[in-house]
Amino acid sequence: MINNKVQIIRDNGALADAQAPIIVSASRATDIPAFYSDWFLYRLKRGYSAWTNPFNGVRSFVSYEKTRLIVFWSKNPRHLLDEDGCLDYLQTKKINCYVQFTLNDYVREGLEKGVPAVDERIGTFKALVDRLGLGRVIWRFDPLILTNEISIEDLLAKIEYIGDRLKGYTEKLVFSYADIKSYKKVHNNLIKNNVHYREFSESDMNNFAARLAAMNTKWGYALATCGEKIDISQYGIQHNKCIDDDLIIKYFHKDSVLMNYLGVEIRPAGLFSEKMTIFKKKNNKDKGQRLYCGCIASKDIGEYNTCPHLCEYCYANSSKEVAVKNWNKHRNNDISETITGE
Repeated sequence: MINNKVQIIRDNGALADAQAPIIVSASRATDIPAFYSDWFLYRLKRGYSAWTNPFNGVRSFVSYEKTRLIVFWSKNPRHLLDEDGCLDYLQTKKINCYVQFTLNDYVREGLEKGVPAVDERIGTFKALVDRLGLGRVIWRFDPLILTNEISIEDLLAKIEYIGDRLKGYTEKLVFSYADIKSYKKVHNNLIKNNVHYREFSESDMNNFAARLAAMNTKWGYALATCGEKIDISQYGIQHNKCIDDDLIIKYFHKDSVLMNYLGVEIRPAGLFSEKMTIFKKKNNKDKGQRLYCGCIASKDIGEYNTCPHLCEYCYANSSKEVAVKNWNKHRNNDISETITGE
């Protein structure tokens, strides 16, 4: 469902088979907009990149020949706005995109030392909305983490500060509760760096959700959780689809190739009506994701152990040292087939 197969000519002149995804995720595994935007733009123009499977180490190739949508994930996507950057190129190629923007505030606690100040990131968020349009930049406060320095009250205050400033610039807030015990390397890294965390109890989750929903009466954002088992729909909070066919249909329904891939049929609601009736003829859920992930199928092109944000709770880096090493390798060969420059 994800891929067509095409043949590419590699940088070394050799022929190779490549996946040709319609939807590309860039990326759950690393922050491509913040650190690898120029690399990605070069690889888009070149027509393909290479990707290494994190489970078996096998390298494969991804062609962008048939790509119709790119979902960006980032904590600092300001480079997307660069002149002659990724967004300009996608526009010339008529490739759709939207941005999952993780805009947290852990500055005082030093959990995200590699990201700019909160107000600077809020400015970037607004600039992206001005460029892409309302609804195409989604606010994530992800993950929510409790420590000896951060209480539920603190989290709500942080969200309120950002939420007040994003009013009119976002339609949704997506969040998740940090689940440290499920990620041994995250637990070990937090302990190593003297971050005293505690897990969310079900009572904590409900308490937070109820108070967030009450706060949201002044904003009216759609509230949703990412990858969470708990049902807190009684507070008006739904399970999210971050790579979301409903959002894609809403904003990119004029792309017939994309709609055909999603199995979507669009008909006028009536003979003289401008409204549409939408028929989704198949389930696009990505069965390769976590059990409670609602995302539809896509191809992620990022690689773990490559993000130099160096957030203390990061699940994508086994260690800061490995991430920095790979970042330095990239900078020595920043147009390589792979992010890591190998």
